[in-house]
Amino acid sequence: MFDVVLTRPSLYIQVRSRIPHRRSRASTVLVRFMQTTSLTMIQIPAPESVRCLIGLTGRIAVPRSVSDAGLEPATPGLRYGYPDTADRSVLGNIGISPIAPDAVTLDHVTLKRNGKDILRDLSLRFRRGTITAVVGCSGVGKSTLMGALNGLLLPASGSIFIAGAGRLDDPKSLREARRGTATIFQDHALIDRLPAIDNVLLGLADMRHPLSPLPWPRSLRLRAATALDEVGLLSRATARTGQLSGGERQRVGIARALVRRPRLLLGDEPFASVDPTLARQLGAEFRRLVIRNGITVILVLHQIPLARTLADRIVGLAAGRVAFDGPAADFDAEAEDAVFSSAPM
Repeated sequence: MFDVVLTRPSLYIQVRSRIPHRRSRASTVLVRFMQTTSLTMIQIPAPESVRCLIGLTGRIAVPRSVSDAGLEPATPGLRYGYPDTADRSVLGNIGISPIAPDAVTLDHVTLKRNGKDILRDLSLRFRRGTITAVVGCSGVGKSTLMGALNGLLLPASGSIFIAGAGRLDDPKSLREARRGTATIFQDHALIDRLPAIDNVLLGLADMRHPLSPLPWPRSLRLRAATALDEVGLLSRATARTGQLSGGERQRVGIARALVRRPRLLLGDEPFASVDPTLARQLGAEFRRLVIRNGITVILVLHQIPLARTLADRIVGLAAGRVAFDGPAADFDAEAEDAVFSSAPM
């Protein structure tokens, strides 16, 4: 059931439960958009666009005109979904404009290693459901930033806040953040002697006792098989990981991250071990998967062409600070030179 609340100049629809029925293409997209991104509020320009939603079925309170709503003005909702590229155009055609809030916030963060400042006074916000590529010279602090976002390195000053968990300097919040975070590693971190599906299951290791002699529950094995299917590797589920190609191993690593159903996905040079052509192919598949699942992604990348095509946004680090922060399409030769002409600290 939806609650429709009137606010000028827009209507806001709050989702209380899944829609039980689908009919039109627009409604199918809208339902999937709601269900896969934990959507709680969408913005609909009023009043003309409201009529476009009358075709939606199920128990939905959508007025035929603004005057039918009969509701008081209300404040926009707390969380917003973020549809994938294909669905955005359909939603746009019916006048829906989703807004994504911050998933990760760094507030004046300084990170040190061995008593030396690596990153200084860093303030960044990462929107939910977007892909951000972090680029910069070797030694500039990209991996240090990933360690901090994973909660492995505490800031010397400032704070890191994860939506739905809290500040990472609080142990309880850190545990909650880790439950909703997955990481893809440069070297895959796979066990060669195990079948691919067992490596994927290791992504769920925190869901059972580490010394349990019992087989993995059927529900978790099905979940792992689904993750392999999403990356096109279900047919190789029982193959020993050591016998897989580089691209297949990378897909296993992605499946192991996705099987956790994370809210936040981190990657430290996840495509560094494959050739540029395969990296582009994997990058396109990866982008499709994470956007479809509404995951916030922060990746360290050294392949600048891949960063431009894979990411929505690029953050360039130089001399311990942010030298560029903007849409990937704006990271031109001048911006690249500004980031990579500075020597690491």
